Formats: sequence, structure tokens, C-alpha cells
Amino acid sequence: MPRCRSPHNRAFLKEVPIMADRPLDTTRLPRHVGIIMDGNGRWANQHKLLVALGHNAGVQAMRNIIRDANDLGLEVLTLYAFSTENWKRSKAEVDALMALLLKYFRQDIDELKEKNVRVLILGDKDGMPAPQREALYDAEERTKACTGMQLCLAINYGGRAELVRAAKLLAKEALAGQLDPEAIDEALFSRRLYTAGLPDVDLLIRTSGEMRLSNYLLWQSAYAEYAFPPMLWPDFTVEDFHACLAAYQQRNRRFGGR
Repeated sequence: MPRCRSPHNRAFLKEVPIMADRPLDTTRLPRHVGIIMDGNGRWANQHKLLVALGHNAGVQAMRNIIRDANDLGLEVLTLYAFSTENWKRSKAEVDALMALLLKYFRQDIDELKEKNVRVLILGDKDGMPAPQREALYDAEERTKACTGMQLCLAINYGGRAELVRAAKLLAKEALAGQLDPEAIDEALFSRRLYTAGLPDVDLLIRTSGEMRLSNYLLWQSAYAEYAFPPMLWPDFTVEDFHACLAAYQQRNRRFGGR
């Protein structure tokens, strides 16, 4: 799969030349961009720092991308912040991530609301510790009237769990006589997902060069374009983001057609 251009890997540019030097056309942006923010731990190891400091650096990179996406006028930005599998990490790392979540929402929610950004949480909010759960519900409530960019944060999220949840919701409706099983189609199924009402992902970016989805937006990314820039997430800049968007604009999306 082609990757987007990155100024951090000149050898790679020679291997797979992509004409991302063309200026970004802000009238042809993808409607929905998803990002797997990968590489905080490896960044910390490279800099001989605690993993928690790598996550701190990752939050700053996240802030920069959110602000830029909003300035560009992006319709939906979805960020993979904490997966259902991340609970398997060490208690020290999980505790650090939970503390960062609280800190982020306490520090940034006013700015997001001021900039008319609506926050949506994808994932099992009720499975979070009480302080974080309250912060997630509060963020959604405080920004629910915002009409600008929709910022979706996938927290305690897994793509397979999301699909199972949707199937259970439909099964309950059918058992209650509220739904004819024969009426279930892709559109109806989509309305039972966390992303109900949002467009499917057009561009999915995963930093650090890893080429896998890691259980992220499996249904929504069925026809997404993919970019795998090699830099670790804390090193991912606004310029790198624009290069990925520019590379996306050069793709020919056929959706199974010719």
C-alpha cells in the first residue's frame, strides 16, 4: 500500500515517490479522517524517557492536529486514544493514560467549545473509571450544541466489540417485535454503531510505519484510503498531516467500480 510522503525519511521518498508537493486543495478534503496515533512508547524509549512522557508528547501532537484539522474545515476527525486491548498494559502505563485523559479534558474542553468543535466518544464509556467516565460524558454534553468539526475520540474502543454491540442492539429490537430481521441492511446496521450519522472514513492514517488496523473502525474503513507514514506519533507534524491529505487527493477512488 502506498504511504504518504514524509520529510523524515528521504530514502523512503526515493523508493515510493508521491507527488505530495502539490499544494493542498482545501476544497477537496476528505470528509472523515481517522488516525491511529501509534509510537508514543517507542518515542519515549528512543529518547530514554519514561513511557508516560512519551504519551505526554503524543498529547501535544494530538492538540496540534486537532487545531489544524479544525482550521482546515475538516468535517470529522476520529482519533484512536485508548483501545479495549490497552487495559493489558502495565498498571503504571494505564494509570498514566487515565490521568492524561482527565488532564486533556479539563484543559482543552473550553477551547474546543469556543471553536465550535463537537466531541463524540466512541467506545464503552461506562466501562471507564468513574472520574474519566464523568469527564467523557461532560465533554459530550458541553459540546453537543456545537456545529463545527466533529471530533470523535475512540476511548475504551474496539472495532469487533462495536460490531457485536450493534448486533445485540438489533437482536433485542427484533425479539421485542420492534424490528423485522428481514429489514436489516447495511444502512440500518450502521445506525447502531457508535458512528451513527457520520460519514464513513475516507482516509485512515497510522503513524510509526506499522501496517495494520489494530481493531479500529473496521466497518467504517471498508473503502478508506490508507497512509502509513514512518514517523512516530509525537514527531507527526501539521506538515506531515498535510502531506497525507495531499497524497489522498491524488488517489483514484473507485469503490469497486472502474
